[in-house]
Amino acid sequence: MAANPAQTEVKKRPDVDGFLHQSVQDLLSLKGRTVVITGGARGLGLAFGFAVAESGGNIAIIDFLETPHEHYYKLEKDFGVKVKLYKSDVTNYKVLKATFDQIILDFGRIDGLVTAAGICPDEPFLERDPESVARCFHVNTLGTYYSAQLAAIQMDKQEPNERTGGKGSIVLIASVAAYVASKGQTTSDYCSSKGAVVALAKALGVELASKKIRVNSISPGYMVTDMTLDLCDRMPWLADIMNNEPPMRRMGDRTDLKVPVVYLLSDASAYHTSDDLLITGGIHAGRLM
Repeated sequence: MAANPAQTEVKKRPDVDGFLHQSVQDLLSLKGRTVVITGGARGLGLAFGFAVAESGGNIAIIDFLETPHEHYYKLEKDFGVKVKLYKSDVTNYKVLKATFDQIILDFGRIDGLVTAAGICPDEPFLERDPESVARCFHVNTLGTYYSAQLAAIQMDKQEPNERTGGKGSIVLIASVAAYVASKGQTTSDYCSSKGAVVALAKALGVELASKKIRVNSISPGYMVTDMTLDLCDRMPWLADIMNNEPPMRRMGDRTDLKVPVVYLLSDASAYHTSDDLLITGGIHAGRLM
């Protein structure tokens, strides 16, 4: 009977003093790596792009927008890394696959993926139009699934990282809405779509571990973006909720997410998979009002 390769593999003796040789700065570096960011032309996704660039990584941004936020052009010229924007549709697998194929031609490899593309309709459950519900799930859940699959297929073909043996890291952007409903809003499909994203990260982290691909998610709470500020201007009662219900009594800033996303993409999190990071100002644990 042939021996089981998993049983006969000779494992390298762990370096018990490894912590002496790798600095925090080295562990968090993304220098020379390529990270794909869906929904990266504005909002949270664009902030993630800046975080990757500041850590030395190259960035391929996928977005449905014709024109990115003006800060995208700052990202392009200020950091000395390769940055390219691809107009695509995360809900159309054929179109998205062609986009990933082009990214691989342009960059040569994919080391990380951040799935920030998402929409958040706000309509009462009893009045929801089926097409609108389907659109929310197509973008938030299927778009995330397709992107993760296409990135993982490429990662699986690549040579592993010399230090950690990893082939890539996938970071799915979920939401505190996966855990608690948002007061003052009616976002049933958004909440359930983000719950699916949290579950997907856990399942993929387990399934892809043998392929040396890590998968985690981040669940932000209320975050300041151009869109949320506009929402608060139009609906002052939501501004009150978003700023006063979190135990820390403020909305989060996109700055609060930059280091967590770099951590999950980098060697600093080499033993971290199938997890969800809740960055919510405490609102996932309890509300103040």
